[in-house]
Amino acid sequence: MTTGVMPRSTRLNRAKRRGVSGMMVALTYLAAALATLPLLFIVIHIVKLGAGAISVDLFTKMPQPVGEAGGGMANAISGTLILIGIAAAVGVPVGIGAGLYLAEHKRTPLANAVRFLSDVLNGIPSIVMGIFAWQLLVRPVGHFSALSGGVALGAMIIPLVTRTTEEMIRIVPNSLREAALALGYQRWRTSLSVILRTAMPGIVTGALVAIARIAGETAPLLFTAFGNQFWSTALRQPIAALPLQIFTYAISPYDEWHSLAWAGALVLIGIVLVISIAARFATRSRFGAAVD
Repeated sequence: MTTGVMPRSTRLNRAKRRGVSGMMVALTYLAAALATLPLLFIVIHIVKLGAGAISVDLFTKMPQPVGEAGGGMANAISGTLILIGIAAAVGVPVGIGAGLYLAEHKRTPLANAVRFLSDVLNGIPSIVMGIFAWQLLVRPVGHFSALSGGVALGAMIIPLVTRTTEEMIRIVPNSLREAALALGYQRWRTSLSVILRTAMPGIVTGALVAIARIAGETAPLLFTAFGNQFWSTALRQPIAALPLQIFTYAISPYDEWHSLAWAGALVLIGIVLVISIAARFATRSRFGAAVD
């Protein structure tokens, strides 16, 4: 006859399991907090040093010569947006096309080679990409240009978008492909009109994350865009960019330029933040579409 009382050893084992579970949950919370601390410290430090220099002049005026107060980074902000646009135009279509091929031809020798080389390219230091772009696009024409800088950044986008596109297409239900083929769609039309369209929100998210990744790159631009003290939007001429302007101001001995460097860093973080928020919205759209 059972009394309904749990044995003492069982109670001890259950208490022990609960204690271990609670400890592991606490460790995961601690790890999550530690993972966010560097970002918080960086943002707080930049806001503290750069917020005071944020003004309308920063976005509307050109840099002033040494010794003159005021000035801004209008040319650098404009140049950064132009370089991001060129990089996206170069890297996103190539990455999406390559990712679509990898997802549709998973086990072919070419797909395996492209997949491996994409992973290798993703790990190459950015300065190497800058040297490559200099050798290919700057040296033959004899001058720096915005186009060469955008191509260097675009080459860095390609492997990220490629792998993201492949993974997003892989999670599309195979039943959609079979239904399209059963309706008489050709395979290429199925891939472009059905599969790619279904996976597009996730692909857009990956592309935006990749663009945010290259928005603050400096090393490739030192060999390609080079920087410009004047207002220039010509793609075949050197162009100013926030990372280059921040670098130039940060290594200078002038306090006024140091303040502008911190302000430029804050603006650059703001650009990355906007792109990241757009990526989050794209992710929500993807999940919403999946639920529907």
